[in-house]
Amino acid sequence: SKPLLRQGRDVTMATLNAGVAGTLSFRRLLVVVKQTAYEEYSALKLRGQAPKALRWKRLESRYKAHKSCVNELLSILREHRVDFSCVNRVELDRQHLANVDLMVAVGGDGTVLSSAHFLDHGTIPLLGINSDPITEEDKTTVKKKTDERRSHGALCMCTANNMHEYVPRILHGGGTLNERTRIQCIVKSTFSETRLVPALNDMLIANPSPAAVSRFRMGWLKEVDLDDAAPLRDGGGTGLLPRTSSSNPTGSPEGARSFSGNPAAGNGGGHGTSRAPVSSQYGTVTRFGGQTYDISNSLNVWSSGMWVSTATGSTAAMAAAGGMPMNMDSKCLQYLIREHMIEKAANAGDDVKGLNNGLLGEGEQLHLRWNSQKGRIFIDGSHLTHNLELGDEVLINPGAPPLQLFMEGNDD
Repeated sequence: SKPLLRQGRDVTMATLNAGVAGTLSFRRLLVVVKQTAYEEYSALKLRGQAPKALRWKRLESRYKAHKSCVNELLSILREHRVDFSCVNRVELDRQHLANVDLMVAVGGDGTVLSSAHFLDHGTIPLLGINSDPITEEDKTTVKKKTDERRSHGALCMCTANNMHEYVPRILHGGGTLNERTRIQCIVKSTFSETRLVPALNDMLIANPSPAAVSRFRMGWLKEVDLDDAAPLRDGGGTGLLPRTSSSNPTGSPEGARSFSGNPAAGNGGGHGTSRAPVSSQYGTVTRFGGQTYDISNSLNVWSSGMWVSTATGSTAAMAAAGGMPMNMDSKCLQYLIREHMIEKAANAGDDVKGLNNGLLGEGEQLHLRWNSQKGRIFIDGSHLTHNLELGDEVLINPGAPPLQLFMEGNDD
């Protein structure tokens, strides 16, 4: 018999088949159901606001296929005597997660992404079901090999065609539960600091208008140990002094790099007991969550914005924008500056181009200082956004709690 894995435990098919009527691994499910385009446009039609060019028969066909999948799934859950509740994707709220030990997203990749935003602690696993996959008939009638009108189902473990086989396995301890890295993003404004929901696929940071230039300064954060008696000032001259020790009486960190200020006085110039200003020790110093950071290797960027993706999202918009494919097990993030406008300065262009696309590893943190009047962060698509203003700072790293996602594994 072929083993199925869940959280490192081997469960054979024979055991699963024998235990279908036995102990359940998940006793309380939340089923999140996609709201189809047919339902959305029907509501608009009642108000006389629906577009005239809609193909109603096609929309209705997709709607019926989706509803059939939902009804069949609920029948499977009732057959296995599972306690569950259903909620429409647009009505999902954190109150629905009380006592839930498995979330099931029925729709497509968009429904999986929306559902994952509520699982920010990473303690509740998620199962995606593609309710309207492309059929064999479509493969022969549609000119393209893939039908863009349907979800690819890349984040879904099973489809409406085979869920009757996979869902009972998962309910009784089978399936492959993978940890997927997510993006942690914190936005610091003048009077507030906001931790955004973790992104499973990607984030787009750009001007709300696609025709406008996105201006920001990009750099990398490194923790520093400074006294916090004085407030920080953006731009380097913070007024803070490094902590001192008997082995380092000047307060200069070993190997400190000088990004600004007077080099002669910046590295403990040896003039009596005077201490160097922080601006000569570090570049720009900032603080997130009470922790002080030095921002190094800063670069001023004029562009169409920046993509940041996980390994999961590296095959989506990141790949279409020219990014690199990543191993799905990678815990790194990838960033890509869109349409970077580089000044043709001597000996500078090639170095800047090399920073257009790169990886952000474990323990590394990317920092942005937004220099446009308006900006926006798009989280896993266009539905969830956060507005930026001039002077806002953004911290990005792969430190968000990973998502526990059921995926189709290798049974060999």
